[in-house]
Amino acid sequence: MPKIVSCKNLTLGYDRHPAVHHLSFDFEYGSLTAIAGPNGGGKSTLLKGITGSLQPLEGSLQFPNAQSVKVAYLPQQSNVDPSFPVTVIDFISMGLWNDIGSFFAISSSMRDRIYESISSLGLIGYEDRPIGTLSGGEMQRVLFARLLLQDAELVLLDEPFNSIDRQTTDFLLRLILEWNREGRTIIITLHDLEDIRSNFPETLILGREMIAHGRTEEVLTEDNLSRAHELCKAFNEHADICSRITPSFF
Repeated sequence: MPKIVSCKNLTLGYDRHPAVHHLSFDFEYGSLTAIAGPNGGGKSTLLKGITGSLQPLEGSLQFPNAQSVKVAYLPQQSNVDPSFPVTVIDFISMGLWNDIGSFFAISSSMRDRIYESISSLGLIGYEDRPIGTLSGGEMQRVLFARLLLQDAELVLLDEPFNSIDRQTTDFLLRLILEWNREGRTIIITLHDLEDIRSNFPETLILGREMIAHGRTEEVLTEDNLSRAHELCKAFNEHADICSRITPSFF
């Protein structure tokens, strides 16, 4: 299968201090990959690198088989202010921002897509509710509905099941698997190892560096997870500052 993302000796960090370093691996088109490892292991940092919001300190991150790839990204913690006076339907409609433009003109076909997204996430009847009245699980469904509208070929999800109930988690898991069956490439960070083993055929384990990458049943082992924790524990804020900055190539 062709590669959708390729990392070569990739180092990412903040203020020139590396958070993950010397990563070399590929994600294939249509793959379904979980990223596992301890807190502080660099999982969120890697996703930010793929979105382009973090530029490589060293090495490169490329989309080797396309000049550009449409990416949809759901951060671990949403920056949505629940007191902001916006309804569910208006918030979800923002997923069409690139199509709507600054005048927020929604065509009939766009409206059909919006309601299809709302229906897919079980949000019929919620359209006019202010987002500030939603529970955590309901808000996560709204965020997924907005993500779905972006119709991206590469979907990045950063711990999307934190602080939501099991029923909603299972519902969203089924949706993610459906997106993958439709041909989308999914990369997701998760802590729940059983969810990874049950649903994700590929796993990447990070502990500031790549510990293992491959078939989940082969790489998601106690030894690899222990190694990731050990490397994170050994890492400290006095890590070497990178001597050069190499731009990424998208």
